[in-house]
Amino acid sequence: MALPRLREELDLLPGPSAPDGQPTWLLHDPVKNQFFRVDWPTLEILQRWDLDDETLIANDVSQHTTLELDAHDVQAVARFLERHHLTQATASESPQKMAAQLALIQGTALKWLLHHYLFFRIPLLKPDAWLTRWLPIARWFVQPFFAWLTASALLLGTVQVARRWDVFSASFIDTFNLEGLIAYGVALFVVKILHELGHAFTAKHYGCRVPSMGVAFLVLWPVAYTDTNETWRLTDRFQRLRVACAGILTEWVIAIWATLAWALLPAGGLQSAAFFLATTSWIATVAINASPFMRFDGYFILMDALDLPNLHARSFELARWKLREWLFDLGEEAPEHWPQRKEWALLAFAWLTWIYRLSLFLGIAVLVYHFFIKVVGIFLFLVEIIWFVAKPVMSELAVWRRLWPRILERSRSRQSAMIGVALCVLMLMPWPGRITASGILKPQASWPVFAPAGARIESLPFQHGQTVATGQILMTLFVPEMASRGRTLELRLQNQKTLAENSAFDDELRKRWMVAEQSAITTEKEYQSLQAEQQQFQPTAPYEGRILMADPDLHIGQWVSKKEPLAMLVKIGTPWRVETWLDEEDVARIHVGQSAQFYTDNASTPVFKLKVAAIDQDAARTLVHRELSSALGGHILTRDKNGQMVPERAIYRVSLEVSELPALYQNLSWRGQLVIHADWASPVAKYLRQVLVVLIREIGF
Repeated sequence: MALPRLREELDLLPGPSAPDGQPTWLLHDPVKNQFFRVDWPTLEILQRWDLDDETLIANDVSQHTTLELDAHDVQAVARFLERHHLTQATASESPQKMAAQLALIQGTALKWLLHHYLFFRIPLLKPDAWLTRWLPIARWFVQPFFAWLTASALLLGTVQVARRWDVFSASFIDTFNLEGLIAYGVALFVVKILHELGHAFTAKHYGCRVPSMGVAFLVLWPVAYTDTNETWRLTDRFQRLRVACAGILTEWVIAIWATLAWALLPAGGLQSAAFFLATTSWIATVAINASPFMRFDGYFILMDALDLPNLHARSFELARWKLREWLFDLGEEAPEHWPQRKEWALLAFAWLTWIYRLSLFLGIAVLVYHFFIKVVGIFLFLVEIIWFVAKPVMSELAVWRRLWPRILERSRSRQSAMIGVALCVLMLMPWPGRITASGILKPQASWPVFAPAGARIESLPFQHGQTVATGQILMTLFVPEMASRGRTLELRLQNQKTLAENSAFDDELRKRWMVAEQSAITTEKEYQSLQAEQQQFQPTAPYEGRILMADPDLHIGQWVSKKEPLAMLVKIGTPWRVETWLDEEDVARIHVGQSAQFYTDNASTPVFKLKVAAIDQDAARTLVHRELSSALGGHILTRDKNGQMVPERAIYRVSLEVSELPALYQNLSWRGQLVIHADWASPVAKYLRQVLVVLIREIGF
């Protein structure tokens, strides 16, 4: 069978040594600027391609080398060349074949649109000649002198930021507004241009051609790119590693000098610009470029460091093979043979990449859904899920379909099927419900004691936990200003009464008697009002109870601020309850009478047994107990609005009775974790219900 002829413009170049020491070669397609690494057997076959016969080529390789090849090996190379369009179109059916391949690649108009929505590139520049002219200047930034200068800037900038961390962090928070977001966008644009120039100049330094630079769109999000495929010509993998690291190192240098500039410049526009450059460079490098799970710099750095080209594809293929072996025990040959430790590392990397991409694409799908018209958002959401999630799954299922006869023969397949069915049944069947939330253990009837104004503690008749009778004074607070006003009013009232009494003996005073009498009455009322106000600083017990001090170290002579909680009077015999707030989904799963347990934050306390006593029908507008907010370690998401904690979702108060409370703990109030034994429910039911609710709401059924 005649072999297809190779394209004449292809280049065969020496490549780097493989990890096992074997030599490799590179097959370069200059039209697409693509490189294909080939091994020794493939090289021997390509060198004898002019024999134009599979059997002759295989026999000649076997006779003149230590390799043992057959016609199937030559056919595999021929299929590889045709699949990547590295052969000439000379046969009569080639135009039809190429047209069919082009139609298969382009697909329908819808497929073309979806593909270009997900990812497309726009070349903007052909920078090779410009890079050549400016390369001598760019080389100055990799001199040892500049490296030591940058290291010194890093040390000085770090020290300055550490000393002024409160100002730096406050500046970061203050930039979360429209102007700040625009400034971050501009800074990101500048940083990414310099990032790509770092790749380009480094590649040019090692003699590589940089044919194009431009912008690529990943799910309509613009990212800069530089075509550095020529680096595959480099036989030294450490040179390729330097090209891959150049972008991140450039951003680090920008961040270091921008951080130092922020620390040294006075407040103003230049300092703000330096702040935006510094934070953008640090965050973009760590969050995006350093990740090896996407095809960003971190991936190419890892690939060159390990000398494993096509790391994603090879690890994915190995993971898919291992998954089939785990499930079906087919005994198939592994795609590649690795040492055990490296094989497990590649498997872990593949699974981590799948999990990372699934989370990332789901997040992008949700953002697309929220930022577009709802109907369009749902469509684009489905596109994301189908293209990035469902499509890889369907590809693997197609392999299973091809292997189906063998799968049915294996006993491991039946075991895996039984385990899968059992897991599905377990996920769908109802399970005992457990609702976990934070709660407050507190008495049902209590009377708080606050300081009406800033005052000094004058007396504390009772200690923490003592019993107080009805009407007894709980404590006395002294306000100097109020005492001074009281003495002034007493003196004024005494003088006015004396004046009124002596007016009968003096004609002149008699004329002002009515005025003096009225002034005395007014002063007396003012004095009585002051005495009533002073009574607030001597709170008395409205009922018999135990007094609980807010601060055990509270003492006479201590100054307290306005509205500061000082104590709480707990009514004797009052029941204790645990209060919590749950969202409507959890509230629907509980009812009055269900049992629960309460674990206080203090590990030394016992577990309290509870029963659900009441469930509010109306949602709470504010959170009464601030300690249940997630900001303070609770479970309720809230935001601060005018000094009040406003829940992010609708929440309902649930009260639970304490069946038995030991006497030791009747003097205390605790926050802790609450576990309610709710109705039985399927583990996946609430997620399916939420998906249906969103679909029905947004589609408009």
